[in-house]
Amino acid sequence: MKLTTPTDREVVMERVFDAPRELVFAAYTDPKRIPYWWGPRKYTTKVDKMEVRVGGAWRFVSYDSDGNESGFHGVYREIVPPKRLVNTFEYEGMPGHVVVDTATFEDLGGKTKVTITSVFQSKEDRDGMLASGMEGGARETWERLAELLSKES
Repeated sequence: MKLTTPTDREVVMERVFDAPRELVFAAYTDPKRIPYWWGPRKYTTKVDKMEVRVGGAWRFVSYDSDGNESGFHGVYREIVPPKRLVNTFEYEGMPGHVVVDTATFEDLGGKTKVTITSVFQSKEDRDGMLASGMEGGARETWERLAELLSKES
């Protein structure tokens, strides 16, 4: 995984997955697949809501080993299967700090390059997210996604 900060309000993450684009896009948009890969391994994730349509809401809840929960939610803004997915992202523990995530899925002939551009409301929000362990969490999340895709392809 490659992570860059091209502007003071953006984080861009890229990774190539050894799976066809349609399968990778499906993993991002199928509520039955999300719990198998979303978030670090130390958490269990449940899909509370996932209306994959423009204007549709999503909400995932992650639980730690003690049963403590963390909620995340947003709204889908753009869906272009299997090429592009744009949604908002908000951690419920810090309400009001909304991120706009744009995921692109590039077909590399049986492999897929996923690029996620996260645009934050401020440099402080971006820096706070990076300081909270965003890179490590994203890296582990994408490792789990790669494992799921290898079982399905």
